[in-house]
Amino acid sequence: MALLFISEVDNPDWWGGELARRLPGVELRFWPNAGDLADIEYVLAWAPPHGLLRRFPNLRLIASLGAGVDHLFADPELPLAVPVCRVVDPNMTQRMTEYVALHVLRYHRREPELEAMQREQRWGEAYTPTASERGVGILGLGELGASAAARLVGLGFRVAGWSRTAKSIPGVESHAGEAGLAAFLAKCEILVCLLPLTPATENILSTRLFAQLPKGAALINAARGRHLVEDDLLAALDSRQLSYATLDVFRREPLPKDHPFWRHPRITVTPHTASIADARSAADLVAENVRRLGTGAPLLHRVDPQVGY
Repeated sequence: MALLFISEVDNPDWWGGELARRLPGVELRFWPNAGDLADIEYVLAWAPPHGLLRRFPNLRLIASLGAGVDHLFADPELPLAVPVCRVVDPNMTQRMTEYVALHVLRYHRREPELEAMQREQRWGEAYTPTASERGVGILGLGELGASAAARLVGLGFRVAGWSRTAKSIPGVESHAGEAGLAAFLAKCEILVCLLPLTPATENILSTRLFAQLPKGAALINAARGRHLVEDDLLAALDSRQLSYATLDVFRREPLPKDHPFWRHPRITVTPHTASIADARSAADLVAENVRRLGTGAPLLHRVDPQVGY
């Protein structure tokens, strides 16, 4: 009975230490040193090579090393009979909530303009409304989106949320489905994307969506790079339909050095650092699901392959 850890970006020593304390009866292996493939019953992975997971004949659980699972379902040979579970980690959620609050407040309080005034040694007024006069929208009201929305409500913002199905979060005006999207977007002076990446949400951040936002809205994308049509964002900034954008995720990572996002005066680039899966807390969930497999109890945060999350 072995668990195989697969990631080129996560620290195997950190994860190995935390998992070993929680799963003393499970052998830990680290890709590419998988040993006998028949021993592998559990995989904890981020972006494993396509076709790899189908090679383990006794695989019982695939756990994502992140909140998203699009990196797993991108594999055309993913063994769909094996349950896939998301990592829902309180430390990851807290970090994402901090990131969203930081950048919402940055645009709300016109910090980019104040920074420009400092560079120009220009003293002037930069009036801002109160938070209660500012509409903020969250695309995606899952674990991360719901937490961010609740924090923004606590800061006093008028918060609306949009999701595939209606959600109930105190203080958040919920919109759902294609029929609810336009009314939601009309309220969003600052729009935050925390959607899962699925065929239905890929390229959602496009000219069509931007045109439905109030003129001069700001965008924060901390979900996936493939949500964004990059040329459409540049055009929306050039036309002033959008005022600013903060981007943490990109179609190609690392972002190529010649990419125009690096140098654009109204785009803030962060290198996919909004949040991480924290081994100190996320290992608890992985270990719990391994135990549940042993007892036949329902798995936590199991993904529905039909909807992709």
